Amino acid sequence: MTTTASLAPRPRLSHFRQAMLSLFWFATNMQWAAILITTLPNQSFFIGGDQIKGQTLGTVLLVGAFVSMVVAPIFGAISDRWVTRWGRRRPWLVIGTLMNILGLFGLAHFPRQNDLSSLPLFILAFMWVEFWNNVATAPYAALIPDLVPPEQRGSASGWYGLMNMLGSFVGGAAALIFTQKGVVNITSIYYFTAAIMLLGMLGTVAFVKEPLVTQTPPPLKWGEFARSLISPLRDHDFRWVFWTRFLIIMGTFTVQEFLQYYARDVVKDFTLFGSRMAENPESAVSFFLIALLAGAVPSSLAAGILSDKFGRKKMIYISSALQAIVPFILIFGGPFSLMVGLGIVFGLGYGAYSSVDWALASDALPSEADHAKDMGVWHVADTFPQVVATPIAGFLLDNFQRVGQQQGTPNLGYTVIFSVAVLYFVLGTVFVRKIRKVR
Repeated sequence: MTTTASLAPRPRLSHFRQAMLSLFWFATNMQWAAILITTLPNQSFFIGGDQIKGQTLGTVLLVGAFVSMVVAPIFGAISDRWVTRWGRRRPWLVIGTLMNILGLFGLAHFPRQNDLSSLPLFILAFMWVEFWNNVATAPYAALIPDLVPPEQRGSASGWYGLMNMLGSFVGGAAALIFTQKGVVNITSIYYFTAAIMLLGMLGTVAFVKEPLVTQTPPPLKWGEFARSLISPLRDHDFRWVFWTRFLIIMGTFTVQEFLQYYARDVVKDFTLFGSRMAENPESAVSFFLIALLAGAVPSSLAAGILSDKFGRKKMIYISSALQAIVPFILIFGGPFSLMVGLGIVFGLGYGAYSSVDWALASDALPSEADHAKDMGVWHVADTFPQVVATPIAGFLLDNFQRVGQQQGTPNLGYTVIFSVAVLYFVLGTVFVRKIRKVR
């Protein structure tokens, strides 16, 4: 299914315009870093206790991410066809953000300690946030291919990657910012996140002017739309872009979602250069993210620009290999200083991958007229791993930890899940060679 909508010619964008185009990615990545790395693991431990923390975390993510996976393509397609005087994308950005913020207050106040009866309401709040965040971001994701001329996609994707990294850093550092007397204040993190989301949305709406639609698209036909969700995956290159990203994100979630538990169960002593740097595992993970930023900021900008010159695939190979190194080394354990050092390595790979893979997806889009719908399908490669990776890893972690404690290998669960992560990264790297029309 395609639309007949067409856009006015795309003029070249200044770096300021490219930065503003990706401003809301800063806010939404700040939100998800704070939730996925700090608050959600903390609250899953708080609700379910130590013995089933992995499975509690996996259950919350499974349900919430499923909502995201369904919502993104639908609202992407609606925004392709719904033309207003304010644009096709920006109204959804405003509505989705305001409702998203409402859900953050529920996440802040619903959980009760060691009380699984509070889990359903907490999951409903998480589903609400996932739903409305995707109402905002699925249409918003189409603005780069809408606005950016092909010769600048690498540069614009570099800004996208940079905003991702900066947002992830601020979200991850929130545990440090809001730790008082050795205890992280989860409620304050949610209120801080709500403020950042509001400011990011307002800044993007103020500075980004959507291109004129020169031909009105036809109305959305739901039967055609349902069939069209499969059609992008019939395109050879888009299909392999989708699956390679799916595998890399599987690896990323298998690592990042369990870093807090790894710090709690394996590292334990958060001493760096002779000084105790963190009072709790939530804050300890913040130092990993600070190190990640040190690697990710330069690589996210440089890799996008270099991929315009030397090709996307070379950058993907390098960035994926760097990410794979990290879980491989974590298998063997080590001190807090090693964990922080690996943050730099992971950041170099993750920053480069985030920026270049966006350009790769933009280059491989099957339909010029259905940017938001096709990017919504591609977005499933981000969300479906949350449905699959964390529940799988959570089940493996809890069960192999129990087995390991009985056999005198107390960290066996982490050995298993990080080995699985290495496999995901290797496969996601190897399969990039199957992409044909993008160099």
